[in-house]
Amino acid sequence: MTAPSGAKRMTVIQATFIGVGSMVGAGIFALLGAAGAVAGAAVWLSFLAAGVIAALQGYSFAKLGAKYPSGGGILGYLSHGLGEGHLTGIASWLFFTAGSIVVAMIASSFGAYASSVVAGGDPFWATVLALVLIVVMTALNAVGSTAVARVQSVIVVVVLAILVVFAAVTIANWNIELLSPAGYPGVREIIASIALTFFAFLGFGVITFTAKDLPNPSRQLPKAIYLALAIATTIYVAVSLGVFGTLTADQVVEYGTTALAEAAKPTLGQAGYVLMVITALFSTTGAVNAGLYPSIGMTAHLASVGQFPPVFGRSIGRFPVGLLVMAALASILVVGFNVNNIASIGSAVALLVFTAVTVAHFRLYKITGANIIVLVIALVATLGTFIVFCTTTLANEPATAIALIGIILLSIAVDFIWKARARRSSPPAQPEPAG
Repeated sequence: MTAPSGAKRMTVIQATFIGVGSMVGAGIFALLGAAGAVAGAAVWLSFLAAGVIAALQGYSFAKLGAKYPSGGGILGYLSHGLGEGHLTGIASWLFFTAGSIVVAMIASSFGAYASSVVAGGDPFWATVLALVLIVVMTALNAVGSTAVARVQSVIVVVVLAILVVFAAVTIANWNIELLSPAGYPGVREIIASIALTFFAFLGFGVITFTAKDLPNPSRQLPKAIYLALAIATTIYVAVSLGVFGTLTADQVVEYGTTALAEAAKPTLGQAGYVLMVITALFSTTGAVNAGLYPSIGMTAHLASVGQFPPVFGRSIGRFPVGLLVMAALASILVVGFNVNNIASIGSAVALLVFTAVTVAHFRLYKITGANIIVLVIALVATLGTFIVFCTTTLANEPATAIALIGIILLSIAVDFIWKARARRSSPPAQPEPAG
């Protein structure tokens, strides 16, 4: 299927960079310490295994995207496989709400980094700078996908260049003994850490929403998905080898979000710290840009099929309503809540939606030409990751567990209320005239 000529605005590389920008965000800074506390120096194996699981899920998305390309992305795949009932509607509201939370969390991270540079870490200015980023990225998305793709390409190139330099420098000077398998924990711990490192790949689902902007999505979308996952996996493995080959696992856990800067210091000195701050600012900017991008096509598609109110398919001037609602919700969360306390909620929701999409694919695999065995493995791997997440991360984050239950109940309520209202307001069917 080929997009209309007016929609030919994005290349495979640009679609790839939207996915990479969504994945390689601030999470890499926080994940190393958290994963290191569980898997020690074997974190690179966790990233590699998580990349394989993501590739299995990516195979499912690529097959669906090639057959059903639309601005609705993975939520459109749900519609094709499960219909337009309550399950698809609830998943859609859940995904939209969680997306707003993730945008708020990443914007808050940007604010924290930026304020540490320009305002000594003042919390007030951290909030102001986070809101400024949301406003700027909202305006950029309103300009159009071409502007989004071009800016995202610049951001991702800068981030990847810095991380490649970081990985090359640290690996060239690493202490190989720190990575000795003799110091690795047991297999159970490494498997448990995969639930953490897999979260670094969840952003690749954003690529499915680029189908509306690709000239030939049936061919280009799968290429973008596979290329983005390959780039992210390579970067994550290289960075983790560099960090854990320079610092002990205990040091990585102790340094936390500054572990990358500390690992760069032996060879780059203070320049290493500056590089990591620049990386954090660019990566969080790119992640907010990529996080807002799906809101336009997603909500327009959902409004067109009746899952969302028709207003979500409209625009106020040049600003699509879906984009404005997501930006407004994210801004409210930045001002009124400590979203870092429920940072994992986006991961939990993404895993649930990914699982639902794969289940839907079972009803479509003969049409998409997908291998049923690969789909089964993908489902088991993704569902298994969610179960491990629930028994590890959620068990230690009651705020996240409560918030997850809350937005699930809210999504159910909104879906049932909206559809009941829509049924009442729709005109009754007229009887056909006799004869």
